[in-house]
Amino acid sequence: MLRLIMVVAIVVCGFSMLTSCSSDNDDTPNKKEYDGVPLVILDTDIGSSTDDLFAMEMLYHYMDEGRCKLLGVVADRMGDDYAVLADVMNTYFGYGSTPIGVERGGVINPAVFIDYRELYKHTTEKGELMFKRTISNYSQLPNGWELYRRLLAAQPDHSVSICSTGFVSSLVQLLASEPDDISPLSGVELVSQKVKCLYLMAGVFTSSDEPDYNFLQDPTYAKLLFELWPRSVDVVFSPMEVGNEIEYKPETVISDISWTDIHPIKQVYMKYDCDTGQRMWDPMVVIQAVEGDELFTLSERGIVTLTPNAGTIFTPSATGNHRYQKPGTQAWCQAMLEKIRKSLRRKR
Repeated sequence: MLRLIMVVAIVVCGFSMLTSCSSDNDDTPNKKEYDGVPLVILDTDIGSSTDDLFAMEMLYHYMDEGRCKLLGVVADRMGDDYAVLADVMNTYFGYGSTPIGVERGGVINPAVFIDYRELYKHTTEKGELMFKRTISNYSQLPNGWELYRRLLAAQPDHSVSICSTGFVSSLVQLLASEPDDISPLSGVELVSQKVKCLYLMAGVFTSSDEPDYNFLQDPTYAKLLFELWPRSVDVVFSPMEVGNEIEYKPETVISDISWTDIHPIKQVYMKYDCDTGQRMWDPMVVIQAVEGDELFTLSERGIVTLTPNAGTIFTPSATGNHRYQKPGTQAWCQAMLEKIRKSLRRKR
């Protein structure tokens, strides 16, 4: 109950900050320019595991090919440090104007596996900063849930795909938000009207008692997501067991970027201990959101319920709005890995 009160307080108190978006990050899309390609908002816990970086790199690749539009990035680990990482990635890959939202009231002290927050400090042999950034004042960036409202309000109905590869705190704060100067709709109404599908890297469906990592970091937020998410909007889960079989080994990552050392992902792999058994969980939601369902074997429709220990239980239902990706064959996993590797090998 205390966490619920905190969520509501965050939403109410945040309204006074709605005009605080940095001018060099104010790139509100014009819904009249929508041309039918997938519109994506990425919600990422960047700054711990590295699969978030590959998910982002693939989105940039898709945009280069004209296959999607990245409307914005929500950095859902608390603090400006993670917005800095998102800015480094956006700027390096040529999309520095992509809006970024900051989590300021989310999961407290979550686990960190690879702490690469100082990536922006890396220098060349000449002592110059390796990576440029676009944003000058991160404290003026909007909260994640505020960015969601602004981006969703500007889009055509039922057009936005949300790719959530981290914590769900910003999503919950969006759902709990009330009508404001951005939109006369509540958060639930905005999602119902504007979102096509939520692609959620979460869940474990091969075992009934194994908790989901992201949900377990703050079960109260996870519970609220399940309670508030509208039944009219589809959710596709990419469970742990799908990405478990797709390993991108550190030595292969470094080799695949042999053409330079000045690359944010290569620097992470060169300067930090990334030999943590990293699997490619997060790119799976991006691939499906952009390339469609055809590449995946999906469950039938149903309803996923959350257990008290953050486990996920699927119950088939013809009227359910939940589905989940099923693990692929060895050949399928190799094909997914090759898709990620092909994207990373590109010279900038």
